[in-house]
Amino acid sequence: MGLFDKKYCDFCGKKIGLLGNKKLEDGNMCRECAKKLSPWFSDRRHTSRDEIAAQLAYREDNRAAAAVFHTTRSIGRYMKLLLDEDHRKFTVTSERDLTEANPDILSFSQVTGCDLDVSETRTELKQTDKDGNRVSYRPPRYEYSYNFHVTIHVNHPYFDEMRYSLSNGEVHTQETRMTAVPFGWRVNTFHNAASQGERQYYEYMDMGQEIREAVETMRALAREEAAEQPAKAVECPHCGATTIPDKNGRCEYCGSALK
Repeated sequence: MGLFDKKYCDFCGKKIGLLGNKKLEDGNMCRECAKKLSPWFSDRRHTSRDEIAAQLAYREDNRAAAAVFHTTRSIGRYMKLLLDEDHRKFTVTSERDLTEANPDILSFSQVTGCDLDVSETRTELKQTDKDGNRVSYRPPRYEYSYNFHVTIHVNHPYFDEMRYSLSNGEVHTQETRMTAVPFGWRVNTFHNAASQGERQYYEYMDMGQEIREAVETMRALAREEAAEQPAKAVECPHCGATTIPDKNGRCEYCGSALK
């Protein structure tokens, strides 16, 4: 087939526009069908038509789970971690109408961990000398900004992490350099913040801590429930999920052999 031959979506059958094709490993997909995939899924180009068809079927089944999801706890300002503690379910979304948005609904037992990444950007301040040139201060002066990302690690057929920004952009603390430990949760300074940026910094650090504690609680509850089952629950060393070995001694989620 030539580069400009007409292409049709392998799922809805509609003709795909010149710039609208979403390539698969062995087929084509239109933009509208691609929008139905999980927002956390990122390997479309290396996925077969059959695998995409299976995901689309899962996404339709997920819509029913989203419709009955009952939020009992919400953590976040923009993207939010939503918990349905009564049914041991959770999701991450910025949308209010879950039925319409269809965010992936996961069980507590599918969560395997949580990380917080605090990235720092340093911008040097300059001054204008008597000749009109922009030059450095002596000693140099800098402004600082921070971005906060949460990564919730999960055991799921179509993605293994849910990474999103807590702050929805940078938090500027002017010339105050904050002292959070990168890739950690500990803050080394007190909460006596003077500027709005510093207050926001601590707010997002506290928010991240709350999410991490919620993830730990989800994992603990999943273990408790699994322990009440006739078979003994274990933590899979391969995918990290709390699982009950099947009759062949394999993880019910990733299929790996358990010792």
